[in-house]
Amino acid sequence: MKLHLYQVDAFTNHLFGGNPAAVIPLDQWISESLMQRLAMENNLSETVFFVPSTKPDADYEIRWFTPESEINLCGHATLASAFVLFHVMGYGYPAIRFQSKSGILVVTKSFDKISMDFPAWKPEPLTSYPAELATALGNIAITSVSKYRDYLVEVADESIVQHCQPDFTLLKALGHKVILTAKGSKADFVSRFFAPTVGVNEDPVTGSAHSQLIPYWAEKLGKKTLFARQLSKREGELWCEYLGDRVTMAGQCVFFMKGEIDL
Repeated sequence: MKLHLYQVDAFTNHLFGGNPAAVIPLDQWISESLMQRLAMENNLSETVFFVPSTKPDADYEIRWFTPESEINLCGHATLASAFVLFHVMGYGYPAIRFQSKSGILVVTKSFDKISMDFPAWKPEPLTSYPAELATALGNIAITSVSKYRDYLVEVADESIVQHCQPDFTLLKALGHKVILTAKGSKADFVSRFFAPTVGVNEDPVTGSAHSQLIPYWAEKLGKKTLFARQLSKREGELWCEYLGDRVTMAGQCVFFMKGEIDL
């Protein structure tokens, strides 16, 4: 069996920026164990698989795997999948409907960007959280902690996010993925995302984290349209909008390579 593989840098307009995703289109699903082994072999934060859908409300079904486990939502790999469909595989319609573990995700062309419609995950403030959290994030001063899927940790200044040096062993022991965020200077907000619990110490640019960040900062800043930067070494940019129970995030992609997997 031969499979095509594409690698795309998502949420960036230049090569070696943003977040690289491995995209593997399928005619039909292969076994979950094989998808997991392929993701482990690729050793990127996510490997994404999609197949044509047989359901009338979706065009494709999509699944995402880190090197260690399947996850329920991934933005950059969805963006990369849409890029491959639009620009490599010749998909001719303006919108793609992906059926996923987080429901229907609609992805559309938007001038030089691709825009994704995702669920809004409004995090709730926590009155208590593990005392080791600040230590695990490099002994930082925490302003507040909220949670929906992941811990959302706000700090007072962008520089704290930029220069944070986590203890990934301690973070993994806490058992939660962590979003670190602050109000931005050249963006409405900035963030970094740490997920050693699923085999990704730091994810370069994270769409699913913005399902929490967008409603959080939209409420704090009193605005629905926001520009975001993720401050990993590769960095990434997202153009965001808060729509109540949904959010949109748009970004650019750069094609890196294609290959063939021989199984």
